[in-house]
Amino acid sequence: MTWLDKYLQKKRVQQARPFLRPGDRLLDVGCADGIIFENISHLSFDSYGIDPQKNCCKAPAGFNLVVGQFPTNMPDAGRFDVITLLAVVEHFPRSSHSELADGCSRFLKPGGKIVVTVPSPVVDYILTFFKILGLVKGMSLDEHYGFSPALTKKIFCRPIFELIHHHKFQFGLNNIFVFLKR
Repeated sequence: MTWLDKYLQKKRVQQARPFLRPGDRLLDVGCADGIIFENISHLSFDSYGIDPQKNCCKAPAGFNLVVGQFPTNMPDAGRFDVITLLAVVEHFPRSSHSELADGCSRFLKPGGKIVVTVPSPVVDYILTFFKILGLVKGMSLDEHYGFSPALTKKIFCRPIFELIHHHKFQFGLNNIFVFLKR
């Protein structure tokens, strides 16, 4: 990852921070290099991260990391207070959106939150240009599947989840959605 990849990653974590209370048990889907665990110190040490890439195994000691796809490879680890999907949902093909929502429902406690960040579609063009310049590397743009932020509400606004917060950040180029499990 480049310095710009890391910077963008930290900005997403900063957006998620207000929705994570001290002692929350977190499941970070698409944990990458475990940055959320490094930057938010008040989480439960019984928190988990899952990522399909082997580079996800660098989080601080005490956190549980799993290499694999969510929810298919997620071990039976009980339920979590919060599930984060920071710049992750756009990497799931539409055919797996229902499975993603069902997995979140299965692993989230009643009253728990799902915190999602997704880029606006124009970001793909900007990142493609930055990639050509060598400024970013870790974006997996080929996996964005033409994702629109409006789809986020459709994935998670089911009878089980309720949208409780949405705003744009980084000059409107990114979105954060927070859903509550009823």
